[in-house]
Formats: sequence, structure tokens, C-alpha cells
Amino acid sequence: MGSWESYIKGYKAYLQLEKSLSKNSVEAYLHDIEKLQHYIGFVAADVSPAQVTNDHLKDFLNQINEIGLEARSQARILSGLKGFYKYLLLENAIAKDPTELIESPKIGRKLPETLTVEEIDRMIEAIDMSKPAGHRNKALIETMYACGLRVSESVNLRITDLYFNEGFIRVTGKGDKERLIPIGQSAIKFIAIYQEETRRHQTVVKEAKDILFLNKRGGKLSRVMVFKIIKDLAAKCGIQKTISPHTLRHSFATHLVERGADLRAVQEMLGHESITTTEIYTHLDRRYLRDTIISYHPRYK
Repeated sequence: MGSWESYIKGYKAYLQLEKSLSKNSVEAYLHDIEKLQHYIGFVAADVSPAQVTNDHLKDFLNQINEIGLEARSQARILSGLKGFYKYLLLENAIAKDPTELIESPKIGRKLPETLTVEEIDRMIEAIDMSKPAGHRNKALIETMYACGLRVSESVNLRITDLYFNEGFIRVTGKGDKERLIPIGQSAIKFIAIYQEETRRHQTVVKEAKDILFLNKRGGKLSRVMVFKIIKDLAAKCGIQKTISPHTLRHSFATHLVERGADLRAVQEMLGHESITTTEIYTHLDRRYLRDTIISYHPRYK
């Protein structure tokens, strides 16, 4: 019967060579096994990995639950243990997997943070308009919030995708699916100011000629930069919430729904295929989408 050390050494080689996992991933898996090893060493010193039973594992998982580890962390540890015992089965070190009947703890889906309308107003007002990036940042955040854009959709937005006379922008979302989203006068105004005051004075790199939001070198704005802009503004306003560019998108949808907007219209504007995994809704006409956003979006008042 092998010792913990010999089994763990073999498992490490398996993760590195067979699974081709990164150094960090391998260390995370081994750390979970070491937690079990320490527990077993404390309650049953002479039990090897191959002798661990379903009851041992249940007691171990109960203990990490009692010390207050959240469900997501418990599920991750159990996943690591399942991987270890799957390896021992492959090596014929055990005849039966003791993790087989253990269910993962239920993980409640954590809703992302939402900003209030007042917090978004404060962030926009906190933008330093004396800086060269001020007009861009104001136009960017207004557009992300007005249209519920993903960060990737924002940085890839093209000038030729702006249909201001019709009150829409064209966005390329996940899976290269295009959709038209209504855009309000506030965002249109700040995009126009940014184009006139900042963008037209920049030397633009060839591949970004049609990209709306540019960095100071005239190239496409990076996703990381958008994260930084939003996090810095939140910190400047004293907003304690954990936020990201997605927070603006989630706030867009939440504010519309809270004010009574039709869920199907909001889903259409977000570019989701269905309200739930089973209900596929019919394509809504664009006039209805525009009327919905004008009626319910707080910045259209």
C-alpha cells in the first residue's frame, strides 16, 4: 500500500504530463489533496489514500463546511478530490471510487453588483474633462450604459456602425451575431463631442481607422483599459462595490426592468437568444425596441 507522498507525487506527474496543466493549476489540485491528507492524519493516522472511505470524505467535507468555507470553495475542493480518486482508479490503486456518491454543494448564482442611476451619474461627472481622454471616457461610459454593451462590443464599435439619424447603433456580439440597439440623445451628443474635440485630432493607426474609441496612440482601446477607466472612476467617487465594465451592462438591464420594461425587449437589446434556456422568443420589431428604451431608460428622460 503506497504512502500519501508517493500517491501525490504520481498524481502531480499525471497532472503535468497527461493533463498538461499549468503550474498554478497543478499546485491548486495538490493543495486540495494535502487538505484531505492533513485531516486524515489527524483522525486516522494510519489510513492511506487507497483506504479512505466515503464516510471519511463526508466527515472531511462537513468539517470544511463548519469552518465557514463558502459553497463555491467546497465544490472546488470536492472537484479536486474527485480528480485524485479518478487518477487512483486509472492506476488500479483502488477498486472503487469513494467520491462517487458525494454530491457537490449547491452553489447559489451570485448576482453581479448593480450601480444606481445616481452612482452612474457621479461616475460620469467625476471624469476629468481637462485631460485628453476625458471626452472619450465620457462618450464610452455613456454609450456602454445607454446601450448595455459588453466590453468587447464597446472596444470594437465602428464609426460605420453608428446610425444616429435612425437612433440606432449596430453591434457585433458573441458568435459574430449582429444586432441593432437604440441609442439615446445623451450618448449621441457625447460621441459627437468626442469625435469633434479629440478623435479628429489624433493620428490613427491604419487598422483602427473605423474604430470609434481610440487609445492615446491612435489604436483600438483595450479591454483592460476599459476595466481600469471604470474602476478608477468608481474609486474616485468612493463607490465601494466590486465593479467592472459588465456592471454597466447589468445596471442597464436592471434599471429598464425595474421601471417596467418588457423582459423580451431587454433580452433582445442585450443580445441574448432567450429569456430562459427553454423559451425562445420571437424577433421584436425595432420600433417597439426603440419605444421601450425611450420610455424606460433613465437617461432618456
